[in-house]
Amino acid sequence: MRQAALATALACLFSCYGQAAAPSGWFTAGSAPQYYSVDTDTAVTYLGKPSVRMTSIAAKPSGFVTVMQSFLPDHYRGKRIRFSGFVKANGVQGWAGLWMRMDSGYLTAAFDNMQGRPIAGTTDWTPYSVVLDIGQSVTGINFGILLDGAGTVWLSGVKFEVVDNTVPVTDLLGTPYEPLNLDFLPNRPSSDPDSQQ
Repeated sequence: MRQAALATALACLFSCYGQAAAPSGWFTAGSAPQYYSVDTDTAVTYLGKPSVRMTSIAAKPSGFVTVMQSFLPDHYRGKRIRFSGFVKANGVQGWAGLWMRMDSGYLTAAFDNMQGRPIAGTTDWTPYSVVLDIGQSVTGINFGILLDGAGTVWLSGVKFEVVDNTVPVTDLLGTPYEPLNLDFLPNRPSSDPDSQQ
């Protein structure tokens, strides 16, 4: 009940802009959703399944749009999660990517938005994924796809699954679990014998 109320409130807060209208169970957000159109596409499909399409409706949109979900982490704490899907792109002049974020209260505990390996230009259906650990302190899980700039992307074949620790995480933050370099020493290459002391 609490999760449904949260999703409804977030959907109302974020999806009441211009042309952006997400499929059922998802909502739109971002810095400029009014510059984009979001809808379910039953003509462009992956393995017979419909896709969600995001396309710019401005020649040079300022800001990004995302189609996303947010939910409570109770069933996933202490596990490693992979969010994956197949993305098709047409004329993406900025960049697009799958993304996932773990919130711990007001802090971001883990995050990846594929900005270092962006989707750009024109591509056929291609698999992508982001993988994060869900720590015990995580209070919210958020995931989706974003488009920043002119062009169109489609997402289909989405999976959200628990994976084992042999699957590497893609966390961009790399937040340490302990404090580092309390003595303010310069970095030394691992081959430096003094670095072993």
